[in-house]
Amino acid sequence: MRCSRPPFGEVVEGRFISLEPLTRQLVPELFAAVGHPQVFDGGYGGGPAAYRDTLEGFTEFADTYYAWDAANVHAVRLLGGPHDGLLVGTSTLGDFEVSLGYAHLGWTAYDPRVWGTVVNAEAKLLILGSAFDNGFERVKIQADVLNTRSRAAIQKLGATFEGIARHDMRRADGAWRDSAIFSILSAEWPHVRRGLEKRLEKQGGRPVELAPGRG
Repeated sequence: MRCSRPPFGEVVEGRFISLEPLTRQLVPELFAAVGHPQVFDGGYGGGPAAYRDTLEGFTEFADTYYAWDAANVHAVRLLGGPHDGLLVGTSTLGDFEVSLGYAHLGWTAYDPRVWGTVVNAEAKLLILGSAFDNGFERVKIQADVLNTRSRAAIQKLGATFEGIARHDMRRADGAWRDSAIFSILSAEWPHVRRGLEKRLEKQGGRPVELAPGRG
């Protein structure tokens, strides 16, 4: 199958979430969801030094952090229940190398109130499915080596740990970051997909509930 960048621009609905293109107009909603210190403490956006506690500051951060025109940058919304339509996070498929069948799934952050729910599992199911359905061979997923929560979540997906890329990039405070590198190959996708689908089945028909006391 010839590799091509997955189509982008339409709303994609799953069982518990929907994906839509993240636009600059949605930045206030995204700030309400992920603009919390604990989201950045684990390394998101360059780490704690990247955190901005005002919409103005977060908008400046978002303007340069997200690859608005070069990647598939998604907004994640809840489907169903009392919080239907609430924007709860973002995730991106980018760094496309179509000739090599390579892409990078990352730049992912969620409202702390949906941590540990099926939101991430279904977002990964939809985005990875779009990559492999369009002929990609390898999708990389990575995290700051210090971000144990994200590393555990990536491992739980069924991604294969490849190793540590030392001094891979700079954190927002200027310090060097080491990155834990994982990947999923096209031949591994059916197994990974089944695992994600089983996680969604455990949710049954219940919509995602927001955990109190976070954010």
